[in-house]
Amino acid sequence: MAQEQGVGHAGKQDSAGQLARFPSLAGKRVFVTGGGSGIGAAIVSAFAAQGAQVAFIDIARDASLALCESIAASGAPAPVFRECDIRDVAALQSTMRDLAAAMGDFDVLVNNAGNDQRHRPEEVTPAFWDNCVAINQRPMFFACQAVMAGMKRRGGGAIINLGSTSWHIANGGYPVYTTTKAAVSGLTRGLARDLGQWNIRVNTVTPGWVMTERQLSMWVDAEGERLIDSSQCLKGRVMPEHVARMVLFLASDDAAMCTAQEYIVDGGWA
Repeated sequence: MAQEQGVGHAGKQDSAGQLARFPSLAGKRVFVTGGGSGIGAAIVSAFAAQGAQVAFIDIARDASLALCESIAASGAPAPVFRECDIRDVAALQSTMRDLAAAMGDFDVLVNNAGNDQRHRPEEVTPAFWDNCVAINQRPMFFACQAVMAGMKRRGGGAIINLGSTSWHIANGGYPVYTTTKAAVSGLTRGLARDLGQWNIRVNTVTPGWVMTERQLSMWVDAEGERLIDSSQCLKGRVMPEHVARMVLFLASDDAAMCTAQEYIVDGGWA
């Protein structure tokens, strides 16, 4: 495979390291939820660098527009951004239909959007529960539903759902979130069986504690750094780009016989 300059062990640009280029992704049409920042922005950028045609949605308009400008300035195909709140399923599916009509049916769907807001069990209300599910669980299925017909027409496709190691390692502090993320594996495996006959592959990519701007500003303190050092087998830091590389592989033809699986990117913690 051709190679491209990439990311070192701590997530910084490494001039000595070479990362794979996937020729099968060039020209592919990719849809990403929550693509404006963090892991989502890394996924959008990584697909664009492979020559894919990327569309993404987010509620963070300014960050998303800035990402589009940055990618275009790099010489990669500029992604298409639409502002959309994934809690509104009708708006989500309508936006996806409009983008597919303009760009063509999608080859790849990445269900990335989520919110890991901390909460205590005794404080959870039915409204809070429903909102968490409406962000982290419900849109995944309905985004999958929106691309199924197009992928069938194209003879196949790849769906990648983003999970979380939080439930694997029995994290506390956000039980509704861990519930929704545990459900990702059930969705992936059930849909993989239903859609496999049309050559549509469905997998989960499960990040560990990823050093996004949100995590660094809100939760990664000195105690958190010590926890990472003591829990991960690898002593670097998991960066958004590391997660994006696994997503690229699963979207590519190199992963032709990979489906119904969970791929964990956490430095060996879980």
